[in-house]
Amino acid sequence: MSWNYDDATSVPDPSSAGTESVGAESDGAASGVEASLSAAHPSDTVYSSGTLQASSTVQSLARGLDVIRSFDAEHPSMTLTEVAGRTGLSRATARRFLLTLAELGYVRFDGKYFELTSRVLQLGYSYLSSHTLPQIIEPALEQLSGELNESCSASVLDDDDIVYIARVHTRRIMRIGISVGTRLPAFATSMGRVLLAYLPVSERDAAISQLKADPLTPATITTPEALARELDAVREQGFCVVNQELEVGLQSVAVPVFGPEGDAVCALNLSMSVVPGTTSAPRLETIVPALKATADRIGADLRAKK
Repeated sequence: MSWNYDDATSVPDPSSAGTESVGAESDGAASGVEASLSAAHPSDTVYSSGTLQASSTVQSLARGLDVIRSFDAEHPSMTLTEVAGRTGLSRATARRFLLTLAELGYVRFDGKYFELTSRVLQLGYSYLSSHTLPQIIEPALEQLSGELNESCSASVLDDDDIVYIARVHTRRIMRIGISVGTRLPAFATSMGRVLLAYLPVSERDAAISQLKADPLTPATITTPEALARELDAVREQGFCVVNQELEVGLQSVAVPVFGPEGDAVCALNLSMSVVPGTTSAPRLETIVPALKATADRIGADLRAKK
């Protein structure tokens, strides 16, 4: 059996005469590659001229993305052995993925070290250009940052992390560089806790129960019980304050942005530097109303564009 992508239907292979066509199931209710793939047993599925199974193709994509994600600010350039170690792949498997990515232009190799190229940015730009959320948020953050003279950000929840989708910074206040695409652990960030707090109860409870966190600072909440109490408080008051739990000397305040369906589609925060060991709360009487007003404007814009 081989696939003809011109007409998206299954085409019998002469060598498989006498066998049942993969696309013959479903009683004619559906046709094409998608219907045939769902009807066929994975072990019988063949793509183009190869023999890759559907399950292994998905796994290959996942592993390729793992290779890309293994590069970060602390590992911008790595050897083959280092990539294999960070991804859990064998050297031979990591080498195949790296060479494929190099051929596609996403990775460069100088004879010893691999590093990502700027073409990887196209993957993130596809998200930014196809979603109205970052486009609506950026001017609102610029206005908010100008009013309060502090760095402002927006993020979405992705599994156990938050991912920055917009940022306006006034000065460097963290040891790590923050930009669009940066990932941070949700449990230790103000935006992450806001987004966790407003998840459906079953999803929030599952996230809490799976918490396995090492303290990032002496103040970091690391137990499921403490995180559950914190998320209850966040939902009740409508905002979150994190005081030096992500990094010593850093405080942040976050609020949710509600979408057309009433769910928290993202979070906004304002970050500021403080004297290490400070226990006093930031200027909540000024910051929280400004954050909530900005979130309300973004939410109204999202509803208007629905």
